[in-house]
Amino acid sequence: MSNILIINSGSSSLKFKLINMPGEKVLASGVVERIGLKESLIFYESGSIYVSKKTNIPNHSSGLKEATRLLMDYHTGVIKNQDDIAAIGHRVVHGGDLFYDTCLVDKKVKEQIKNLFSLAPLHNPPNLTGIEVAEEIFPNTRQIAVFDTAFHKTIPLKARKYAIPNKFFEEHKIELYGFHGISHKYVSQQAIEYINKPNSKIISIHLGNGCSMTAVKNGESIDHSLGFGPNNGLIMGTRSGDIDQSVIFFLIDKLGYSSQEANQILNKQSGMLGLTGNSDLRDIEDRAYEGDESCKLALEMNAYRIKKYIGAYAAIMNGLDAIIFTAGIGENSSKIRELVCKDMEFAGIELDNDVNEMGSDEIREINKPESKVKILVIPTNEELEIAKQCYQFIQ
Repeated sequence: MSNILIINSGSSSLKFKLINMPGEKVLASGVVERIGLKESLIFYESGSIYVSKKTNIPNHSSGLKEATRLLMDYHTGVIKNQDDIAAIGHRVVHGGDLFYDTCLVDKKVKEQIKNLFSLAPLHNPPNLTGIEVAEEIFPNTRQIAVFDTAFHKTIPLKARKYAIPNKFFEEHKIELYGFHGISHKYVSQQAIEYINKPNSKIISIHLGNGCSMTAVKNGESIDHSLGFGPNNGLIMGTRSGDIDQSVIFFLIDKLGYSSQEANQILNKQSGMLGLTGNSDLRDIEDRAYEGDESCKLALEMNAYRIKKYIGAYAAIMNGLDAIIFTAGIGENSSKIRELVCKDMEFAGIELDNDVNEMGSDEIREINKPESKVKILVIPTNEELEIAKQCYQFIQ
């Protein structure tokens, strides 16, 4: 039996979970939310112990140190010292063409993760920070990296390759890599078991501060909304998603922005933040309920983009058995689910609005009984998926 500490550093959050493997028993878990915003939130749970507080967490390093303090604290902790941890598993967003499997972190791996910063500017930096802080706090513990891009290695060449000169694919490996693979893999496997159909056609919709969709056919990823970097596809918290590339040239050539400034705009100043002034959907939904027109429009735009991808992925799979809503927004925003599923009866998608409003921590159907397509809300569990891969690695 081994204790595996999972560290999942997102763009504005840090999840952590201590899991005893192979029994999959969660000893403690928590999340630091709204990192870098005015008022950060910390939640921690271990058995009957529950901690919830607001504080200032300026960066991911501070967040991870606070999480570790809770794990080792006399009153709230579940471990006495570093030796109680067999391995620390880290979610790393972008593995480029170098990492398609779980690997032990060493100096070379960290350098390669850093070299991929430009492809995942909101995620690889905090991912690496998580590794470096964990090395500092747990110097004798094995650090293991699990890559979000790995699940998408089954995407066929016709979907993976861009219509640009071949040399950029052959010499520079410019292609669709895909992200959120740990989450999409976990929830799609859960869905396959739930509907009891291995040869299934599923669309996994991961909605958080970062958002993506995956077409999963027979358990394998065959297309994905994010691409070479994590800024394509859906409208996200601070990222634009799909945009005419001419806009980028206009920003640089006509408006005088540098390429770095244009990248900053599209990655950190766009999306829901650019449309409303807020990146947190909870704030946006509250303002929309109060009548804010910019927030109403932003929610409609968000759902509209998701609908387009549902139609596209149903087409390439020649049918659809289920759609999955997962991650923070997908699991908790009944409003987004309602807007996405509205007027989708032609595709066999019929939402039960009453059931949609009900909350649950378990997998659940929110479709009408007569709906041809199952509409599933499945809590993602990237940490458990990472723990499984880490435990297999250290055996």
